[in-house]
Amino acid sequence: MFAEDGIALGHRRLSIIDLSATGAQPMTQGASGPTISYNGEVYNFLDLREQLTRIGCTFRGRSDTEVMLQAYESWGMDGLKRLEGIFAFALWDSRRKRLVLMRDRLGVKPLFYSWADGRLTFGSEINALMVAGGVDTAIDEQALSEYLWYGNTFEDRTMYRGVRSLPPGHWLVVEDGNVRVEAWWKVEAWLSPQDRPATELEATERVRHALSTAVRRQLISDVPVGIFLSGGLDSSAIACSAVRDAGQRLTSFSAGFDFEGGIDELAKARRVADVLGLEHHELRVTANDLGDVLLALARAHGEPFADAANIPLYLMSRALTGQIKVVLQGDGGDEMFAGYRRSLMLQHAARWKGWPGWLSAALRALPGHAGRRAARMADAMRADPAMRMASLLTVETTAHPPTSFLVPEMQDRLARQTDPFLAFKRCDERFNAYEPVQRMLLTDLMLQLPSQFLAKVDRATMANGIEARVPLLDERIGELAVGLPSAWKVRGGRGKVVLREAMRGALPDDVLDGPKTGFGVPYQHWLRGGLHDFARDVILDESVCTRFGLDRSRLTRALAEHRAGTRDHGFVLWKYLQLGLWTQVAA
Repeated sequence: MFAEDGIALGHRRLSIIDLSATGAQPMTQGASGPTISYNGEVYNFLDLREQLTRIGCTFRGRSDTEVMLQAYESWGMDGLKRLEGIFAFALWDSRRKRLVLMRDRLGVKPLFYSWADGRLTFGSEINALMVAGGVDTAIDEQALSEYLWYGNTFEDRTMYRGVRSLPPGHWLVVEDGNVRVEAWWKVEAWLSPQDRPATELEATERVRHALSTAVRRQLISDVPVGIFLSGGLDSSAIACSAVRDAGQRLTSFSAGFDFEGGIDELAKARRVADVLGLEHHELRVTANDLGDVLLALARAHGEPFADAANIPLYLMSRALTGQIKVVLQGDGGDEMFAGYRRSLMLQHAARWKGWPGWLSAALRALPGHAGRRAARMADAMRADPAMRMASLLTVETTAHPPTSFLVPEMQDRLARQTDPFLAFKRCDERFNAYEPVQRMLLTDLMLQLPSQFLAKVDRATMANGIEARVPLLDERIGELAVGLPSAWKVRGGRGKVVLREAMRGALPDDVLDGPKTGFGVPYQHWLRGGLHDFARDVILDESVCTRFGLDRSRLTRALAEHRAGTRDHGFVLWKYLQLGLWTQVAA
C-alpha cells in the first residue's frame, strides 16, 4: 500500500518475474521518485534495461516494474510509449503531481475508472471500484442495449453508468487540476509499416520469425509456463514455437465437453501434444455443478458477460492453481490473420448485393437451424458496411431482436435512447478507406477482441491467479500482420494462409489444413438439460425481471420452446441468465 497527498495505490501481487522483495509493489523509484502499481508484463524490458544502463541507470532488482519506472524517469511520457507487452498501471509522479493511468495497445489487460465529484477511483476490476464506493451504479442503457445484442459492451462502456473502461492504447492523465483521456497509440501505426514485405513468400518467412520472437520473449518467467492447447492452428503454432525455445518439456492443457453432438477438439489437441512431446492434460466439462462456476465468473467479470468459453478457461485455470502461474493462449490469430468465416464471405462482398430476398425467406422456412443461419449471414452481407459488420458478430436480427423479451415500455425506451450498432458505425467511419476484409479485421481488433475475447481470457484466468499471455497479439506480430494485404491471408476458401504456410513443415499438414471448428461450448445443450432448472429460476426471478423490464411470460415460453427443441433460443437465454447472475452477485 502507498498513500500520500490525497492519493492511494494498492496492489495484490502475482509474482512472475523477480520473486524477491525487490519486485514488490507499489514500487517507488528511489527516495522520492515516481510510484507505480502495475498489472501485466512488459516483454521488451530487457532491451529497455540495456538502453537505460548505457545512459547511467542502475537497478536494485530484476523486475520489469523497475524498468518501467526508470524509463519514465529518463524519458518522461515518451518512455512509457516504448513499453511493449500486456499492461495496465497507475503511475504517480509526486514531484509533478501527475497521475497516469495507462493501458496496453490492444487491451489485453483491463483498467476501469470512475470520476465523480472530483474523486477518481480506478482498478483492474470493476469490483475494486464498488468497494471504494462513491460510484454511480445506475444502469448504462446504451451498454445494456449492446449487451442484449452481443453479450458484452463496447468501447469505454460498462453496465454501470458511473464506471468506464480505459480504452486500449489510451492513457488518462490527471495534472494541474485537469483530466484528459487520449490515445497514446493507434492501430493505424501498423497499417503503413516502413518495411513492408515485398512478396507473400517474404511475408511468410517474416511471420515465422515474428512468431518465434514473440513466443521467446513471452516465455520469460521465474515461474513455470504452460500452454492452453485447443488443437487448432493458433495454439498449435504457439506450442510449436515454444517447444523450440523453452529448453525444457512444456505442459499443455485442453478442455472437452459432455455433449457428443458438439465440437470436441480433445483428439486434435492430443495429437499435437504427442507430435511436439508436450506433457498433456485434459479436462472434461459437464453441466453438473456449473451453477457455482457461473456465479464465480459473474463476480470475476463484475458485469454481465455472455461468452461461454470463459467456463473451460476458468476450470482449466482453477486446476492449475499451485502448479503453473503463466499460460500461453491462442487468442488473436483470427483477428491478425483473417481466420473467421466472415472474412471468406467478405472477399466477395460486392457479389452479395444481388442476393434475392426471396431466397433468404426460403432458407428461413427450412427445418433445422442451418437454413436460418445461412439466411441471416446472407442478409448481413447485403446490408451497409456498418450494419454488415455488426450483424456478422451476433445471431440476433432486427426481425427478431433480443429486446423483444422486454416489456413494451422498456423496448420503446431502449429504441428511443440507445443504438446497439453505435460502435460499429464509428469503426466504419474510422476505417472506411479500407476494403471489406481489412475493415472487418480492424473492427474485430478494436471492438470484439478487447470487449469479448480478451475480457474472457483475463477474467477467467486472473480469478484463479493465472496470467494468460497471448503471443499472437505481440507487437512483433501486430506491426507485421495488420498491414499485410488481405489476399495473403484469405484465398481459395481458406483463411490464415500466410500463418499456415509459415508453420508448414513444423506442424502436421492435417493440423495446418484441417477445417476451423472454433471453441464451441454447448451451452444451448446445457440449457435443455442439466442447467435448465437453474437457468429458469435465475432468469424468471422477480427482482431481475423488475429491474430490467423483462417480460416473464415471453421468457417462460422461450425456455419451454428451447427445452422442447422446437426453437433455438440458446444465445438470448444465456445472455438473460448472465444478466440475472450478475444481479445476484452485485446485490
